[in-house]
Amino acid sequence: MVTAGLLFVAVVGVQLLRGAVARDRARAEWTKLTSAASISRLPGLSLTRVRSGTPVLRVIIPSIRLDEVVVEGLSDKDLWAGPGHMPGTVFPGENGNAVISAHRDRHFRRLDAVRIGEVIETQTLAMHVMWRVESRRVVQRDERVIFESAEPRLTLTTCWPTRYFGPAPDRLIITAVPISVRERAAASTPAAIAVPVRSNDVIPATR
Repeated sequence: MVTAGLLFVAVVGVQLLRGAVARDRARAEWTKLTSAASISRLPGLSLTRVRSGTPVLRVIIPSIRLDEVVVEGLSDKDLWAGPGHMPGTVFPGENGNAVISAHRDRHFRRLDAVRIGEVIETQTLAMHVMWRVESRRVVQRDERVIFESAEPRLTLTTCWPTRYFGPAPDRLIITAVPISVRERAAASTPAAIAVPVRSNDVIPATR
């Protein structure tokens, strides 16, 4: 039993270390992107897909002291580095529904404390947007939650309950609307290819 316990602790420790290294790497890459001396705007930011694992934006929620760099993709590898931007959805500030998801036991472990009316900030290479939380709801894991929108929307999601032993059965969905938008004087996005946003998609489970 002692040996098994030590082995379990070692495995968890390695996973946490791997996550910390991936997170630091993503933040360093994001800092490099945002501090570039000469960057040019690429048209058609919406409806794009970039390379998996690429840092694409920063999300800040003051009420829960969250400040994370978001990477592209929702695979396990992507979500070790930070919250993931759902491929095929727009980036925050563009017309449409931008979806960000993360594990409930890592970067979104305090997302359950976010309340209606609170403020969320997103920063992309194109714009800074301040959002007001409009709704929060809990849905079943297999319920379709992605929707098309003619106006900018932000959706944050994680598994629910956030404090649960084993695979959580449901999902917490938080949506927000923009209250201010400030475009950067010069902006760039990683190399992208256009892909359609599919309505009624199911967000992959994030544990």
